Amino acid sequence: MLAELAAANAAFAVIKKTLANTGELARAGKAISDFVIAKEELQRKGNKKKRSGVRTSDLEEFMALEKIKQQEEQLKQIMIYAGRPGLWNDWQKFQAEARKERRVQEELAKRRRAEIMEMLGLGAVAIAISAGVAGLLAWMAWLKGWFD
Repeated sequence: MLAELAAANAAFAVIKKTLANTGELARAGKAISDFVIAKEELQRKGNKKKRSGVRTSDLEEFMALEKIKQQEEQLKQIMIYAGRPGLWNDWQKFQAEARKERRVQEELAKRRRAEIMEMLGLGAVAIAISAGVAGLLAWMAWLKGWFD
């Protein structure tokens, strides 16, 4: 959780510094992307802990999410005042679509991994059966004295 918070803080610092130096929000695109990814990862880890029943650092998690929320509010103000009209709303829509696409890609990757694991399992079973049959044939040949 601390790594994600550190990544979000670093990305936000880059956004502010880029805006202060250039006055152009577009030049901070990579940092904005990094900020959003770190925020989503922090939220995902928090939700995963809630589902699994692990609740060791509630205050730490709350404070990290609160810090992210404050930074996101600052980013909103930056986009409203330094960007074009409607930029924040367009950004929200874009983020929602990108989030949905990432979820679809994650699900596809999960299915692909499951298919690969199934194929590996079937391959292992086929090898075990082949080895068993070969061993059985070798044993039968030894009993008949073919190897003497």
